[in-house]
Amino acid sequence: MEERHVLAVYPHPDDETFGKAGTIALYTQAGVPVTLICGTLGQMGRNMGKPFFATRETLPIIREQELRNACSILGIQDLRLLGLRDKTVEFEDPEELADKIFAVIQEVNPSVILTYYPEYGVHPDHNAMSAATVLAVKRLPREARPKIYASPIVDNPRKLFGPPDVVFDVTPVLDIKLAAIRAHRSQSEAMMARWEKEAEASPEARKRWEQWMGTEQYWIYPVD
Repeated sequence: MEERHVLAVYPHPDDETFGKAGTIALYTQAGVPVTLICGTLGQMGRNMGKPFFATRETLPIIREQELRNACSILGIQDLRLLGLRDKTVEFEDPEELADKIFAVIQEVNPSVILTYYPEYGVHPDHNAMSAATVLAVKRLPREARPKIYASPIVDNPRKLFGPPDVVFDVTPVLDIKLAAIRAHRSQSEAMMARWEKEAEASPEARKRWEQWMGTEQYWIYPVD
């Protein structure tokens, strides 16, 4: 975990937690500062909690607070909110979005950037945000470019990209990861309730789930 600074770039609250919370917790516990750029407040999300406790009007307020709670749990002390509209990031000017990301890159000088894998992020906002991140990194001289640890969301990433370049065992911080997931209550409450019910009924199911949650993997995106 010997990095200078880690920059995480994601479009929605909870993107920094689902699949990446363990990685971030390992970095912050090792004393590596982490900056998070969050593009939107997820105001168009479909999940309103289960049972419902959010409305379309209150959802962005709730999700921002959930994000701040998760950041506190993960040790992220530097959160940058871009104020973009949820589900419209793909319509932003890519170069203007890259301008905003590049300004943060110049300020914090990261050695690693966490983001989605461009074109393989499953959601248009994910793809647009990660593509703009690559544009921003390309503005740097080759020798000054941070590594991009990219997360594809596909059924079989190894088939497309080969074995992951970076694999983290996050079991030492699994309790932190789970706490961060629970902090995004509007998005995770139903999922966690299902898991806890299955885990209570089957020790084997609990073991499989904990093994799956205990590993996070990335592919280094090739910036030409």
